Amino acid sequence: MTPLLSTELCAPPGAPVFELGSRCLAWEQQVAGVLELARSRDLDPARLLAHAGLARSALVSPQQLLALLAALQRALPAADTPFVLGQLSLPGHGGLASHALLQAATLGEALSLLCRYAGRLTPLLTPRLLHHGDETLLLWTESCGLPAAQRAFVIDMHMSALKSLCQWQGGAPLPWRFCFNRTRPRDLSQHVVFLGAELSFGCQIDAMRLPATLLSQTWPRAVKPNLAQGALEQDADPGAAARGLLAALYDWLLPRYREAPSLEQAAQAFGLSPATLKRRLAQHGSHYQAQLDQARSHVALYLLLLNRRSSEVVARELGFHDRSSFRRSFKRWTGLTPGVALQG
Repeated sequence: MTPLLSTELCAPPGAPVFELGSRCLAWEQQVAGVLELARSRDLDPARLLAHAGLARSALVSPQQLLALLAALQRALPAADTPFVLGQLSLPGHGGLASHALLQAATLGEALSLLCRYAGRLTPLLTPRLLHHGDETLLLWTESCGLPAAQRAFVIDMHMSALKSLCQWQGGAPLPWRFCFNRTRPRDLSQHVVFLGAELSFGCQIDAMRLPATLLSQTWPRAVKPNLAQGALEQDADPGAAARGLLAALYDWLLPRYREAPSLEQAAQAFGLSPATLKRRLAQHGSHYQAQLDQARSHVALYLLLLNRRSSEVVARELGFHDRSSFRRSFKRWTGLTPGVALQG
């Protein structure tokens, strides 16, 4: 089994699944921070909610949260908005999951908690840990789909949130390096201010990287024992381990990257008809082939760029009969040939 198939890249079997329209997010958990930023910028929270078509409720859906973020983007088009909002996002108000983050003894423990309980802490994006040699990567994937106009905003918000949390908990900034799956913006000033100068654009993934040696350093704010983590492990908050539909499908597809399962097989695994799974993926702005391609492209990128395997080896690993078939698929997945990707 390749190192890519780390248990921290996939959720434990049987994790609950939520969808774009599922009312599963506590108002105080996600909406309150957005309204707090609005008030600090002299915006009327009630008007912002009205523009988002959102009324006060105990629970909101990821779709409603995205609508609120879109309203905030329109009302506060300043370049620093996603980064400042990110600084207000973690550890957040996600109950036991947030308390467990605050009590984490090390960076490694905090990152593992973030990945395991993303349903409470980062419901729009699912973080995944990958350990490779002396480096650790945190890969961000979509939980329920993101509109194209909001994708950069949400990615920047989450990266800022994690960087800020780690700096506050650890007492010092960490040497994060950031990779973005988008073209380089004209103005990088806010990225540099909030994230630092180690920025790479035009990557095939959205990820944060840092030396693995930092994972074990004890944090000064650590609480021992981490009672909140213990309660979570005793299933005190079953919804904390929930995954968005796209994240849950990624969890199922990744270990099966070589066999490339069909839509029918995936639907059966989720207890759905193929037509129902197809319809639900469409509601999330995606389709089955796109999700399968993403999982397989991540394996290919890992083997090519980190393990420095040849195209022939990667083609065999992914079940292709010849290198030319893999080359065509890789270009369809990434827009690049394997040779160009290696040069980058």
